[in-house]
Amino acid sequence: MKYQTQKVAYAYFLVALALFAIQLLGGLLAGWIYVSPNFLSEILPFNIVRMIHTNALVVWLLLGFFGAAYFLVPEEAERDLYSAKLAYLQLAILVIGTLGAVGSYLVGIHGGREFLEQPLWVKFGILVAALIFLFNITMTALAGRKTAITNVLLMGLWLLSLLWVFAIINPENLGLDKMYWWFVVHLWVEATWELVMAAILAFLMLKLTGVDREVVEKWLYIIVATALISGILGTGHHYYWIGTPGYWQWIGSIFSTFEVVPFFLMMSFAFVMVWKGRRNHPNKAALLWSLGSSTVAFFGAGVWGFLHTLHGVNFYTHGTQITAAHGHLAFYGAYVALNLAMFTYAMPILRNRDPYNQVINMGAFWLMTGGMAFMTFTLTFAGTIQTHMQRVLGDDFMSVQDGLSLFYLMRFGSGVAVVTGALVLIYALLVARRHEIIAPGSAQPVAGE
Repeated sequence: MKYQTQKVAYAYFLVALALFAIQLLGGLLAGWIYVSPNFLSEILPFNIVRMIHTNALVVWLLLGFFGAAYFLVPEEAERDLYSAKLAYLQLAILVIGTLGAVGSYLVGIHGGREFLEQPLWVKFGILVAALIFLFNITMTALAGRKTAITNVLLMGLWLLSLLWVFAIINPENLGLDKMYWWFVVHLWVEATWELVMAAILAFLMLKLTGVDREVVEKWLYIIVATALISGILGTGHHYYWIGTPGYWQWIGSIFSTFEVVPFFLMMSFAFVMVWKGRRNHPNKAALLWSLGSSTVAFFGAGVWGFLHTLHGVNFYTHGTQITAAHGHLAFYGAYVALNLAMFTYAMPILRNRDPYNQVINMGAFWLMTGGMAFMTFTLTFAGTIQTHMQRVLGDDFMSVQDGLSLFYLMRFGSGVAVVTGALVLIYALLVARRHEIIAPGSAQPVAGE
């Protein structure tokens, strides 16, 4: 660790890991409710369990992004953070807001908009925290060295925070409400978060492979351009059935098809950097998570997204388990695995120790990734059957759900594997061992590390 204020990132990572565990346990509970619908129905209804599951996901990923920024920006800017106190204040606001939101959900108080159910005071608190973060990180970057990684990261985080304003605006017109809703949900995960992902992945490749910065930055700018071009107009694939003009069916179909490109480029970028790299970095687990993130993101966000993005196909598959399959694999690959790659790289440095537990960490990767892959295939098959029975044959919804019970049971089993892998990973990250399990070999230091 070069700069003392980078320690702020460690607090963010710890809170993120705690919420990560809560999110997965909530997802496991939701998966069991699909198998046994009346389970805890009087105490903890399914809609509340799902709120906790999805909201915890979004918040811990954001905390991971914030922590990653607080770790990498000082190294890129070659100076300490503008204010560590502001960073801790921001974390306290986010923690209080998270606890307040969960408490509100448990007593039945929520906004009702999927993913954006937080009470209004929590949304304003998140906005204040975001503004504190932007001020802190921007002042740090402006006072230090300017790099492409920092510029892209700041662009993504600024746009992410500005789009949050649409989470607060709740118009009465349902069509307009859904448009604003997608400004947040889609333009976060398929535009601004992609910029953050690209910047963090570029930083990891720079540190883990030793490839020249100029090469990394050229790839980064190409990825960013394709992400913005495809992601912004690709929002149209959510406008098909919400009352917008018919031309959105063509705009959405055409541009969302190109959303495969930035994810393919990120996957290619990661493998080419490793191939060109001249460095034997001791943290093999961080490299595995980085390569895994870019690969699974390509299949989850790219391939599985393309499966049902054309309006002629989406007419039948919209809102089925195919959507759930795409969402789970895309989030896991693009953002969950990326954050875990950053945690795996940064936490040994922040704790001033070697990257212990390599075998355990990598075992957790394969257990989680294998479980998520099986879950994706299970939900894809379930969604295909659901589409045919419900949208083609016209069977009623509950009869179709009864017919999918075997798939829901298999989905729950894969969820157990994912949760087990996550708990093993948290152990590997937080519990130090006396000796390294894998001999790291001779690492060739890279300038600036």
